[in-house]
Amino acid sequence: MKKVVIRAGKERSLLKRHPWVFESSIARGGGDSGETVRVEAADGRFLCWAAFSPQSQIRLRAWSFDEAERIDAAFFGRRIEQAVAMRARLPIASDAWRLVHGEADGLPGLVVDRYGDTLVAQFASAGAERWKHAIADALLAVTGLTRLYERSDAQAREWEGLPVQTGWLRRSADDDGATALTIREHDWRLTLDVAEGHKTGYYLDQRDSRRRFADAVKQYGVKTVLNCFSYTGGFSVAALAGGAQQVVSVDSSGPALARATAHVALNGFDASRHETWDADVNATLRRCLAESRRFDAIVLDPPKFAPTAAHAERAARAYKDINRLAFMLLNNGGLLYTFSCSGGIAPDLFHKIVAGAGLDAGVDGYIVERLCAAADHPQTVCFPEGDYLKGLGILKR
Repeated sequence: MKKVVIRAGKERSLLKRHPWVFESSIARGGGDSGETVRVEAADGRFLCWAAFSPQSQIRLRAWSFDEAERIDAAFFGRRIEQAVAMRARLPIASDAWRLVHGEADGLPGLVVDRYGDTLVAQFASAGAERWKHAIADALLAVTGLTRLYERSDAQAREWEGLPVQTGWLRRSADDDGATALTIREHDWRLTLDVAEGHKTGYYLDQRDSRRRFADAVKQYGVKTVLNCFSYTGGFSVAALAGGAQQVVSVDSSGPALARATAHVALNGFDASRHETWDADVNATLRRCLAESRRFDAIVLDPPKFAPTAAHAERAARAYKDINRLAFMLLNNGGLLYTFSCSGGIAPDLFHKIVAGAGLDAGVDGYIVERLCAAADHPQTVCFPEGDYLKGLGILKR
């Protein structure tokens, strides 16, 4: 077994069971891409078993802090069993959920979503890539499913020095290979294509927030909604389900908006209650302001503006600008549901950004709820970086 030695004083994070070790913390040692190595402190103490990634800034990702544990196919079977058992205890109002959530489930670099009878996996680290086929076998064995599609096309693969890989990893001989699926979420039906959709096909992490928004639309008597960065219209369907009379979905993707329109029809809502705008969100907010158009509720669910803390300052300006405009476009007593999925923006910083936006807009509001990723996207005590999705529900005063 190859060995990596950590610089003196740099072992503290591993002692706290944080799973990452950056390049600058390594004194000596290494391995092949994805190879399991023994990690020791400068004084020779065992710290963890980890996957070595020679091209990533995150040079080590810990598999286990138990010296007696062996990293083999059986190890991945046990970890996947634990992940599946955890989800089985959750009240998930859907037939689609996050099955494996990377570091939170002790499997750094691995994300697996389940859509009905189909699994979709992302192998985003050198370690997960090296064990891909053992992981695939374990996923099917534990779940009893036969369909596993790979979506290893996230930017993290590039940082690991790995090529993009997509396509079927496992399916039965009589499987037609269809990638277009329909799922149930709460009382709604939604469609996706695992080969083409964002992430693994859909944003499952916002499931609970969509339900909360539907409830808020009903509770506060919302009639008009502007859903920005709408993608395929999940929040738009939620707004209509809550009783909104007019919903506008704004996105720069024509195909996504076409699917949003289809979702309105699929769920039995009157097409005249939903409108799509294929446009830039920032320009749209400014146009609505110039036209004195106002809304009872606005959803801001933008893409990741800050992938790391290094991008936080620039991202903060972008978040502040769209929230400032949204505050100005809300009717008095209106609702703003605003989100950030940027890992580089901590929840307290996001709150400060939104507060600054309100100040610049001359607006104050009540925070009626704080939102986060659904429970099948867990955050653990030892890995605070897992707290990537945060949101605020604000009632304009």
